[in-house]
Amino acid sequence: MMLRAVIRRASTRGGSSASSGLGKSLQSSRVATSAQSFHSLSATTQTLVPCGSHAPTFHHRSCPGCSECSRTVFSSFQGTTLQRWARPFSSDTGDVVEAVVPHMGESITDGTLANFLKKPGDRVEADEAIAQIETDKVTIDIASPASGVIQEFLVKEGDTVEPGNKVAIISKSADAVSHVAPSEKVAAKPAAKPSPPAETPKVESTKVAEKPKAPSTPPPTKQSAKEPQLPPKDRERRVPMTRLRKRVATRLKDSQNTFALLTTFNEVDMTNLMKLRSQYKDAFFEKHGVKLGLMSGFIKAAVSALQHQPVVNAVIDGDDIIYRDYVDISIAVGTSKGLVVPVIRGADQMNFADIEKTINSLAKKANEGTISIDEMAGGSFTVSNGGVYGSLISTPIINPPQSAILGMHSIVQRPMVVGGSVVPRPMMYVALTYDHRLIDGREAVYFLRRIKDVVEDPQRLLLDI
Repeated sequence: MMLRAVIRRASTRGGSSASSGLGKSLQSSRVATSAQSFHSLSATTQTLVPCGSHAPTFHHRSCPGCSECSRTVFSSFQGTTLQRWARPFSSDTGDVVEAVVPHMGESITDGTLANFLKKPGDRVEADEAIAQIETDKVTIDIASPASGVIQEFLVKEGDTVEPGNKVAIISKSADAVSHVAPSEKVAAKPAAKPSPPAETPKVESTKVAEKPKAPSTPPPTKQSAKEPQLPPKDRERRVPMTRLRKRVATRLKDSQNTFALLTTFNEVDMTNLMKLRSQYKDAFFEKHGVKLGLMSGFIKAAVSALQHQPVVNAVIDGDDIIYRDYVDISIAVGTSKGLVVPVIRGADQMNFADIEKTINSLAKKANEGTISIDEMAGGSFTVSNGGVYGSLISTPIINPPQSAILGMHSIVQRPMVVGGSVVPRPMMYVALTYDHRLIDGREAVYFLRRIKDVVEDPQRLLLDI
């Protein structure tokens, strides 16, 4: 046993000198080692902690009879708290760091831990992703706060986590991994203790299994003749819905329940727009470094139509109508995890090159799962291109809180009457689904007519007619 002396001093805010309190001490002495050896230990474990609000109390560990250990260090506290900690163990001196769930956005309070990108024992670098969290809108990476070795994970895949929750323990030194193995072995032993209660469910399961056997034999002969045989349950798979899929399902159903949805159709001759694209695609790519697609032409046509019919760009808010004097167009992008709708902000201020660059950037981020919440927030109108999947015609659903959505479809060669002659033309059906509470049929038809006129004759954009 080592000898320990505790000197406690209670001082007021006015405070007397430090030397006056050192005379009062309580010492309990059991000498097992020399004062010199104890001094070498206590020098590393010296702790000075202020306690109380008005009269701080200082605890000082020292060895009796040692002049060096008898010196107590006091600091003046004026509205602040000072703590000095000296920790003798490596785990208490910053050797172990914890990876926590980052802030996920203003409207996101929790998420589901989708999967781990690393395993315990793997070496990671600072800011390297070790796990992914799936939210209602985006997938967020959990980065390692420092370089080191993953000691253990504190949560499991599929668990719901909130910002600030601890996810993993990372050791800055590789030696810490050896300390994890015993802890895992010790943890495995108590896990085997709950084996006795496991016997009770076995007895119950056997009882339950015995009851259906007797009555199950007569019914099959009668039901087989009347009811069709269903596929066996072992050929079915039950998979939980992802947070993104549940969010999309909720928003689309809310859209159907809230809006008075109505869809109007038209068809567009794509000859001139496709001719313009094939004629200038090489020069366009050389100057702007991006390919000229058909999507930018429809975005420009939608901007022009929204400016001609401002009510399509408006939205109902309670008993009021909010008219937006800006055009932020959302584009629907289908990914492997679900549908996301990034926003092209200020589309009315962009040219063809700016629109194509923005679309490519947003689509790339969406497919890689790196798109942010800010890049999907807002939007006053949506364009959905189902034609990339071969859709001939559809009725798109409005993306709340917008009031309309434009649906593009596949381009198909169809016989058309042009100048009294029947000729093949590349045609596309376009659909506008709108909230009939706000937008009348006249405005909806005029909107689609403007889309048709601009796409069939892109020169109208230059002349603003």
